[in-house]
Amino acid sequence: MKKENINLPAGKKIFFASDFHLGIPSHDESLIREKKLVSWLDYVKDQAFEIYLMGDVFDFWFEYRTVIPKGFVRLLGKLAEITDNGIPVHLFRGNHDVWAFDYLHKEIGIQLHRNPQVRIYNNKSFYLAHGDGLGPGDHGYKFLKKVFACPFCQWLFRWLHPDWGARMGLYFSGKSRLANIAKEGRKDNGKQNLEDEMLYQYTESMINKGFEYNYFIFGHRHLPVNTAISDKSNLIILGDWITNYTFAEFSGDSVKLRDYKNS
Repeated sequence: MKKENINLPAGKKIFFASDFHLGIPSHDESLIREKKLVSWLDYVKDQAFEIYLMGDVFDFWFEYRTVIPKGFVRLLGKLAEITDNGIPVHLFRGNHDVWAFDYLHKEIGIQLHRNPQVRIYNNKSFYLAHGDGLGPGDHGYKFLKKVFACPFCQWLFRWLHPDWGARMGLYFSGKSRLANIAKEGRKDNGKQNLEDEMLYQYTESMINKGFEYNYFIFGHRHLPVNTAISDKSNLIILGDWITNYTFAEFSGDSVKLRDYKNS
């Protein structure tokens, strides 16, 4: 199905950011990042035509029927303010917040996505996805992804008392590689050769199949990348908000990857 082209109003931009992993490595350190994220949202909201949060906003998130995880009130309040003012906010459910169901949509007005989305702005085509499970290899995670997405497994987890379920999720978050990176303040550099990266290979395979979008934009890999894959297509990986604090903006002409620390 052909997507409708949307022309941006003068002075408006589209913003993309990903991988905040709020909740790790500790409440206090996560709160610092959350306040910085809220500051960024204040920075972009008057310029924003749309805002895309490309996944892993939370390091652990599970919605029971009547309970959500504690915390994050500054972020949730800011997002509600933005959507109440008519600015669409999109959230791609990543591998850490895959169990976001309908609360964020009903309560805050966020548009939730799990599968890749295609958009056309100012006659530029965008292929958007969190990025987990795309590309070759990583078969262990691809199996786990099916388990996490299984309604029966989600139903079983709901039978855990929220205190136990959240405690279990936060325990494993605190033991993760990302939590150690956050504690140490070092960057997650991924593959030394960009062409070995899963998302680079996935983008190449999409182009070889004839899906030559102007911009392929992903999160997940925590690498700030903006590189040409072909004469027509650029790969953009958004980095993270653990050590990089990077985001992308589309002003109607091109996509730029920027560093909020230096904005």
